[in-house]
Amino acid sequence: MFTLMFIVFVVGYLLIVLEHIVKINKAASALLLGIVTWTIYMLGGTEILSLGFSKSWNEFSTQISSSPNIETIRHFISEHELPHHLAEIMGIVLFLLGAMTIVEVIDKYQGFRTITERIKTTNKVKLLWVVSFLTFFLSAILDNLTTTIVMVALMRKILTDKHNRWLFAGLIVIAANAGGAWSPIGDVTTIMLWIGGQITAGSIIKSIFLPSFVSMIVPLILLSLFIKGKIEKPDLTEEESREFIPKRDRITILIAGILALISVPVFKTFTHLPPYMGMLLGLGFLWFYTDIRFFFSNRKDLRKLSVNRIIKDVDTPTILFFLGILSGVAALQSAGHLDILSGWLAEKIGNIYIINVIVGLVSSIVDNVPLVAASIGMYDIAQPDAVGYAADFVQNGNFWSFLAYCAGTGGSVLIIGSAAGVAAMSLEKIDFFWYLKHIAWLALAGYLSGALTFWLTTIL
Repeated sequence: MFTLMFIVFVVGYLLIVLEHIVKINKAASALLLGIVTWTIYMLGGTEILSLGFSKSWNEFSTQISSSPNIETIRHFISEHELPHHLAEIMGIVLFLLGAMTIVEVIDKYQGFRTITERIKTTNKVKLLWVVSFLTFFLSAILDNLTTTIVMVALMRKILTDKHNRWLFAGLIVIAANAGGAWSPIGDVTTIMLWIGGQITAGSIIKSIFLPSFVSMIVPLILLSLFIKGKIEKPDLTEEESREFIPKRDRITILIAGILALISVPVFKTFTHLPPYMGMLLGLGFLWFYTDIRFFFSNRKDLRKLSVNRIIKDVDTPTILFFLGILSGVAALQSAGHLDILSGWLAEKIGNIYIINVIVGLVSSIVDNVPLVAASIGMYDIAQPDAVGYAADFVQNGNFWSFLAYCAGTGGSVLIIGSAAGVAAMSLEKIDFFWYLKHIAWLALAGYLSGALTFWLTTIL
């Protein structure tokens, strides 16, 4: 049963990776993966835990007075392990739900239009730099997925040539992933590490900003050497140029939404409540404001912009995907699979920098969320007074900070390696092998340069 759990996880993982081939939504595969894995764990708990690989079971069994039996094992799995992991998972899910809803509200109110209208240049190189820097910092405030969607949509309004749009989209993916890596709310993986207590908001910004910036600026400089000329902007359609939402509302919602997002770290620092509480508080205020605004508005057409309608457009399958995949990883963590893997990495590799570079490169092939979840499950947070190898695993230790960088930026090497890349691929119909030929080497150069930067800053 121990091996069967792993086989089910691998099969489910392959279905997720091959989503575009098998035509099965990754949320469905992830949910099946998560629930089936826990079911096998429960039914075969006696056999699985008797192997002695589960660190949590070994600790739990020392606290009970009687000899473990089937009822004790079932109690451990259903009343101890499942609620414990579910509480952590739901913290991430609720955070994502709140953040995605706030961003959806800003988008529906055309708040991002206030930013994109400021871009006037037609020089390709200058525009590339403006877009890359805007994407880098915007993804840190919002998230890399949303920023990619917004910026790719912008490029479709600015660039007519498909090749140019694909080049810009490739740099947008790199910049969005780099920008999301150094922000506690910019990428799901950093959110997971932040909520899990492996990193703090201030520390991740301080330690990862420079490597992330390098991973963006190196590809940007390299690509700037090969492109030249000016762009020709397409004409706006009648629908695109129509002023539907008052400018005051666009600006107000943009400011209110961004304040709600960036206030989350502040809320956590002062209240010590989980980040999802701050995110839901921001959503509540935004929802309250829009409902009051509609109550005093005489325009009935604005009522379609109420949050209770907008929330229906939130990407629910993505949220369910995270719920499923994180549940499956939690089952492997509880049963002891990840303890075996962590021991193998420590024994065969040992170097935290090499381990994390490998994790980042693997994340370009498979999703970085379960990789980070696995890493969190494999290694415990060491005590503040830890020394030697263990010192890298204290809160804000080099392992956790470098993991945030590698998992956040490594996925840019292949277009299927990150949510931002998949979004750009879907929106622009970018060919996998075109990206591999034109963008992958840029992303790899940036990724390794940023990794080298992080290593140098830790030893100097």
